[in-house]
Amino acid sequence: MTYCVAIKVNDGLVFAGDTRTAAGVDDVRTYNKLHVLEVPGERVFVILSAGNLATTQYVLAHARREMNDPNVAVSLRTVRHMFDAADYLGQLSVRAQKQATESNMNVNVETTLILGGQITGEDPAIYMIYPLGNCISASPETPFLQIGEIKYGKPILDRFVRSQVKLEDAARCALVSLDSTMRSNISVGPPVDVAILPRDALAISHSLRLDFDTPYYASLKDAWGRQLENAVRNLPKFDWEVQQSLPLSAQPVPVSTMGQQQRQQDGSSQQQGWQGGSWSPDSDPDNGFR
Repeated sequence: MTYCVAIKVNDGLVFAGDTRTAAGVDDVRTYNKLHVLEVPGERVFVILSAGNLATTQYVLAHARREMNDPNVAVSLRTVRHMFDAADYLGQLSVRAQKQATESNMNVNVETTLILGGQITGEDPAIYMIYPLGNCISASPETPFLQIGEIKYGKPILDRFVRSQVKLEDAARCALVSLDSTMRSNISVGPPVDVAILPRDALAISHSLRLDFDTPYYASLKDAWGRQLENAVRNLPKFDWEVQQSLPLSAQPVPVSTMGQQQRQQDGSSQQQGWQGGSWSPDSDPDNGFR
């Protein structure tokens, strides 16, 4: 299984993905799922992949080869828009799947891709490319795209990621999203790859590979875990917890016992009067007339 995420904010793009391709009891394998293709100073593309590894390698190999071939009419070097680049990769994926199914292979050869990047003169963009070759882009309401095992890492993205978020904060959020997924699903695992593409830089500014024992990643995991625990402890208390913490005199009296307490107080006052309180039989104005 796989988990990859791409985030688009005003300052640029963030890409992150795991590297695990198999997670058997005695067979753990990794493969790079984050790929960068660029023409320095002109355009840069980042591809995240999930699905059949052979199909993914077919798409990447042909994209790289045709990008470096000046005789090819359509390639990542020649397309004018990011949408055209996504459509081009989609067609490569469909072609690879068609060739595999013609061989009557009884396996799932589908792959899903995320393409992000920027071409000179255009805004940065991210697209999800489906196995059928069609694609969608991120929206202002949901400025991120995920592929693979998405459910565990989605809540933090839904709560935090907005277009105005700083690029570095978006990168930290992507790492927390990956960490949440890896804690809940053994088929997603380290090392984790991260790439940061600032707006209009037309080049990756930071490329990281982080493992569990990488100092920064270990520190981030520890800080996130401790702050989650503190956040839970500081959530609003239940009513019964608040009452238990109040002084005894400040605790509200249950409604069912209020009448009984009042009757007890009235009876006590009458008994006190007959026994020489504020009045007595001698001072009773009605004494002798009842």
